[in-house]
Amino acid sequence: MQINHKAYRQDPKAIKKNNMKNNTLLSMALFLVASFTVQAQSPEISKEVKENIKFRVDNGVNTGIVVGIVTPKGTDYFSYGVKSLKTNELVDENSVFEIGSISKTFTGLLLADMVEKGELNLDDPLQSILPEGITAPTRNGESIKLYQLSTHTSSLPRIPSNLIMENPANPYADYTEKQMYHFLNNYELTRDIGSELEYSNYAVGLLGYLLAAKHEITYEELLMQSITQPLGMDNTRINLTSKMKENLAKGHNGGIEVENWDLPTLAGAGGIRSTAVDMIKYISANLNLEKSSLSSAIQLTHQNVDNELVGLGWFIMEKEEDTIIWHGGLTGGYATFSGFIKDKNIGVVVLSNSVANIDDIGMHILDSTSELITPKLYTTVEVADSTLENYVGDYELAPSFILSITKDENQLNAQATGQGINPIYPESDKIFYFKVVDAQLEFNRNKKGEVESVTLFQAGQEIIGKKLKDSK
Repeated sequence: MQINHKAYRQDPKAIKKNNMKNNTLLSMALFLVASFTVQAQSPEISKEVKENIKFRVDNGVNTGIVVGIVTPKGTDYFSYGVKSLKTNELVDENSVFEIGSISKTFTGLLLADMVEKGELNLDDPLQSILPEGITAPTRNGESIKLYQLSTHTSSLPRIPSNLIMENPANPYADYTEKQMYHFLNNYELTRDIGSELEYSNYAVGLLGYLLAAKHEITYEELLMQSITQPLGMDNTRINLTSKMKENLAKGHNGGIEVENWDLPTLAGAGGIRSTAVDMIKYISANLNLEKSSLSSAIQLTHQNVDNELVGLGWFIMEKEEDTIIWHGGLTGGYATFSGFIKDKNIGVVVLSNSVANIDDIGMHILDSTSELITPKLYTTVEVADSTLENYVGDYELAPSFILSITKDENQLNAQATGQGINPIYPESDKIFYFKVVDAQLEFNRNKKGEVESVTLFQAGQEIIGKKLKDSK
């Protein structure tokens, strides 16, 4: 989910074109993709990838990483690292991870399955499946259609403004059905429906909730009934079974074990937990390597309905004769990637129990010319406590997108609107870096020596956020 953090990746020009700038901090990292030429179909994970993974884990960038690839020739897995730094129990392909925003592809498939069964149409209005007393917003006489909730073209925002995080370490846990409907009932669309692509956790979470409500069951029950049971994905759930709890890889952020994320209302946006074994079954079904009752619905999710960049839950990238279909995810302690190329019959899953970016691993496996990044290792310096105190406050990176800097003893933390908390580390007395992505913050002072702004450096961009006057 892509959330504290990265939401997904696309070409940087596509981001700018589709006005995605409000997702800048830690969410844009999943959008950065190099050009593609697909490598030979082989179920063997290369030595280069294995060495790169070992470097990340051995240097504390990631806690554990599990990779799975599948082709018609079979499957291959590679695991390195641990489930928990406290127990040092090794991860493997049966370890359980939060898959974050990859959950959105499951919600897209649930919609497609109901369409294939004749229960719904893609262009049915959202209003048609809302409970009595709840009214979906409209604009210029147009209504939001169901498919637009899945393709991020509904004009609903990335997160609802009434998401109040009682526990920032588990930001969606307290968001209720009542709040979800209240937001929808009172939201005024700021642009025409379908006019732009804006990633929306709220829209997809709402869709998942409504699809389940139509069947008068929970999202997890619908997920199991429609997808995981038909595909034999026994360890893919919202709520952990006792077996899944035993195999859970604990989430980490900056080498510190963190809470799991719970999304009771917006589960369809990022609430699923799974294993590499199960996710390879899911990718195999998407590649049609194994026939299932979901085959026609799966194919529907791969079609770009009216936007060339996205299908039902999946992101789509065209390169010459190749079509790369993929999605990434990130929650408070996990980073994940899934993708495949149907014409080449190759698919990949990368799961990590830390928030440091791993998408380049998945993309490189799909395409050997896509850069496999060696993470930069920083040297941390000591900074006076009084200096750290001066940096605490809220900084406006964009309208309605605030970066909050807080301090816990001698540790500064950064949290963007609707996202989780990430520790930041001093490279100097004014420049701090994230371990979760390749991004830095520089705090700027005026002539009086007062901290007046912060500059975010990420993906070749520099974004200045002015310190709000009413913040500390």
